[in-house]
Amino acid sequence: MIDIHCHILPGIDDGATAMEESVEMAREAVKEGIRAIIATPHHNRFYENPKEAVIQKVAELNNRLMEENVPLSILPGQEPAISGDFLEEYQKGNILTLNNTQYAFMELPSGDVPRYTSQILYELQNFGVIPIIVHPERNQGIIERPDILYELIRNGALAQLTASSICGVFGKNIKNFSLRLIEANLVHFIASDAHNIQSRTFHMQRAFEEIGTRYGNDFASFFRENAERLIEGKNVYKDEPQKVKRKKLLGIF
Repeated sequence: MIDIHCHILPGIDDGATAMEESVEMAREAVKEGIRAIIATPHHNRFYENPKEAVIQKVAELNNRLMEENVPLSILPGQEPAISGDFLEEYQKGNILTLNNTQYAFMELPSGDVPRYTSQILYELQNFGVIPIIVHPERNQGIIERPDILYELIRNGALAQLTASSICGVFGKNIKNFSLRLIEANLVHFIASDAHNIQSRTFHMQRAFEEIGTRYGNDFASFFRENAERLIEGKNVYKDEPQKVKRKKLLGIF
């Protein structure tokens, strides 16, 4: 299993605080059946983690895991926040794609979707970069108006759900909304977004079991295979996106 979103690098954002905690997270990941993790530290106005700094930290952690005999590979990545100067940051070489492929994360603010989002995602694709919107199920603007995500996906973006959301860790409403995004073909990856092994751990096995039970093992394999294809820089599988059907019983519309 591949986890494409994890805050395992030590001491550079709100994830692992020190190398020892990174190693603990790595051991927990192995127990989950994860064999490779893309380290995706935040890169925003609170945490500056440009490309070269992340690559160095990934090398340091891989060396430590080899010393500790932990069978886990750490791959380079980043979780950059969307901003008006995102494209300029990319052109300067500060934005790191996922495992140096054509795929790059894009984090939206939790409360809304900026007006310039679609334009930035369009221009990124003109540079040959395929944007992946992280945890859209926790964005209030998308919860209130899921057609926003539908339009972004229809125009070439991809999306990644958090395993904990599917497991109900963030509450019943987020879980139900996550499942509706999956049913509408608006999700292409499941990842942990793990920050530690206590309050924000992996939950990958639980999430895939939930998906397999609800939709069948082939559906779960779809997400597993997409993660594999991503790290190899291959085209990922995707189905025709659909609009999310509104359901009053969720209490979020």
